[in-house]
Amino acid sequence: MAQNVNPIFGRIPVIAYVNGVTAANTAKDGTGTVDFLKTDGTSVTYTAPADGAWLRNITVDPRGTNVASVMRIFLCRNTTNATATNNMKIREASLPATTNTEVAALNATQVIPINMALPSGYSIFVTLGTAVAGGYVVAAEILEYTA
Repeated sequence: MAQNVNPIFGRIPVIAYVNGVTAANTAKDGTGTVDFLKTDGTSVTYTAPADGAWLRNITVDPRGTNVASVMRIFLCRNTTNATATNNMKIREASLPATTNTEVAALNATQVIPINMALPSGYSIFVTLGTAVAGGYVVAAEILEYTA
């Protein structure tokens, strides 16, 4: 098998995100209620292109008052999480309780380093361990290899 002797670099920056993660899902296999990251925030699920992509990090930012919870980050081999064997949990992050205020920053933003290659067709989704009121904005910083 031939080897790639030249380094590869991401060519196209992409921000995939979801705005308003609030629902609980206690399934640890990625099935159930999930939030897929989208390229337009509402309807188009992000999938890695034919040449793959590099998932650098994921930022989780609270939108208001929330109870403490856990964010679970998954990769999916396609855009169907109903089959557990399609899903792979790659990270978890504890999220502190937050209280909305108009006089101080929430100071609860978390940047979760991933640094992982995404094969072609893979997508990203997240779940919460506990339902929250204010919700979270979740954004992934991605570099696509496609020319």
